Amino acid sequence: MAEKLAPWSKEEFEAKLREKGKGYHIYHPIHVLMYEGKLTQQQMQAWVANRYYYQIAIPMKDAAILSNCPDRELRRGWIQRIFDHDGSGQIAEGGEGGIEAWIHLGAAVGLSREEVTSLKLVAPGTKFAVDAYINFAKQRPWQESVCSSLTELFAPHIHQQRIDSWPEMYPWINAEGMQYFKNRLTQARRDVEQGLEVTLDYFSQTREMQMRALDILQFKLDVLWVMADAIMLQSADIKVEDRDYLRQPVMNVS
Repeated sequence: MAEKLAPWSKEEFEAKLREKGKGYHIYHPIHVLMYEGKLTQQQMQAWVANRYYYQIAIPMKDAAILSNCPDRELRRGWIQRIFDHDGSGQIAEGGEGGIEAWIHLGAAVGLSREEVTSLKLVAPGTKFAVDAYINFAKQRPWQESVCSSLTELFAPHIHQQRIDSWPEMYPWINAEGMQYFKNRLTQARRDVEQGLEVTLDYFSQTREMQMRALDILQFKLDVLWVMADAIMLQSADIKVEDRDYLRQPVMNVS
């Protein structure tokens, strides 16, 4: 059916992409509790530790896009995302990057650097979802991988919300750990402009391609939602038909 329909205008197409924000992970129960100030320190630590696995995957995803992209001008702009997360320049001059800033967030919620970077606190579901995202970026055409990044459309508002509400709701969190969110206020908006321009230009050729783009964005939304599921199952007491949720036993072999 999509093959027989005329493509939406770019304005209509963008509106449909933005409408996908109704399925953004901000509406997941674990995030609703977070924004209501109801998470315990242990639950906040679980969120930070699991999201670190996503943070370290972002530059690998972007490197995969660069490796598949023959467009020099796009690569020249896109590579900034790797610097944003991996860092550039001297640490003393603010060149740490987003990954280091996230480790500082870990310290702000009471986690040591080793607890964050060892990945020992990361739930299997988080690893599975994030690895699927990296593999998608490696294996699919670069335009599709660019499209998958458009969950950034919905991020700046959430970063601002955390900056505004956490000092009151979670006063025990060291304010210095909030730098990651402050950095992303401008970085994410810049990234959205670049990713949106590519997506609107490339996928607006046919209605079928536009529908494909919406499916790709849904895939990325699913990745983030599954991560939230994993964090909730890891850190909350959950009952299923009056039975406690049983977490997977892990056997340590030495």
